[in-house]
Amino acid sequence: MILDTRYLLLRLGQAVLVLLLAFTAAFVLLTLIPGDGVTARFADPALGLSPDQIAQIREATGADDSWFSRYLISLTGFLTGDFGYSVQTGAAVSTIIAAALPSTAVLAAAGFLTALVFAVVIAVAATYGPTVGPFAWVRRVLDSVPSLFISVPVFWLGILLIQAFSFQLGLVSVVSPGPAEALVLPTLTVAVPLSAPIAQVLIRSITEVQASGFVKVTTAKGASELWLLVHTVARNAVLPGLTIIGLVFGELVAGAVVTETVFGRNGIGLITAQAVTHRDNQILLAVVVIATFGYVIINLAVDLLYPVIDVRLRTPRTAASGRGLKSSDAAARSALTTTAASVGVDLDWTDHSAAPTGTAAEASSETKGTHP
Repeated sequence: MILDTRYLLLRLGQAVLVLLLAFTAAFVLLTLIPGDGVTARFADPALGLSPDQIAQIREATGADDSWFSRYLISLTGFLTGDFGYSVQTGAAVSTIIAAALPSTAVLAAAGFLTALVFAVVIAVAATYGPTVGPFAWVRRVLDSVPSLFISVPVFWLGILLIQAFSFQLGLVSVVSPGPAEALVLPTLTVAVPLSAPIAQVLIRSITEVQASGFVKVTTAKGASELWLLVHTVARNAVLPGLTIIGLVFGELVAGAVVTETVFGRNGIGLITAQAVTHRDNQILLAVVVIATFGYVIINLAVDLLYPVIDVRLRTPRTAASGRGLKSSDAAARSALTTTAASVGVDLDWTDHSAAPTGTAAEASSETKGTHP
């Protein structure tokens, strides 16, 4: 088996615990903030509601219940898929989230894939670009690009892209654009800062793999740089990249929320900004849980991909070690012996697990001493 069942169950348990802690932390922080959604919505004198009417509304919505009671009610509702109702609009939170989620999901997916393309192109060009000649400066510039990208604020980048590509160049319209056109600038806004940490890790990882001994041996045997990159370097350098991909998913969610606010997209970002303004805690709790769920799923998938990509991380039964090979695997032993001999390593297939004891051990040591 590539995956250990106990490991899988452990990771699933950790994912559930993270979701519970995230929900609890969000609920406690929202409770500690002075005021509530009912006061923000119905205490406006322009509505003309009397204190008794406001008190009845608070009683009906449970706003005056103890925090622990409200916590249990909210937690039970979330476990059953009932996110409650919005204080501001009275609509079900699940309906509001379901209407806004597709737009955010499309933006997040497009930004994530674009960021991966940017990161891979920058990393490969920064590590395999020319070191001498008239274009040597390109490699140095690309090596410093991730540091520049990671320091760019998302909201400022979105405004800059609107000014440059829409108002100045007229390439992309931001006034009544089509579905595809409306996605271009927001995708770039999300992808540029997201690609920076991925590119930084890939550059460092590719550089370390290039300096390893097995790459030097393969290069000495006549392998081209392209073959090494595809068959050796990429496979060994991808694991740190997977790790950082899982870690920057939170930045992807935050970037999508800010980007939707800048571009006026009807998504999770817009309803989150409105919920913060109106103290609509049920919507905020739902957004936190959904974002945490996505983060947990991405990191769980990354953890489960590790043993698929790197055989060294698989269960012992599938590890490619000499002891794990059966005596009938003559072809596999021969292939490993030939490969090791090509780099000056002599493999010993003798089974040392059953060491001689007593007189046999002494005879063995005497024989070794007589015939070195």
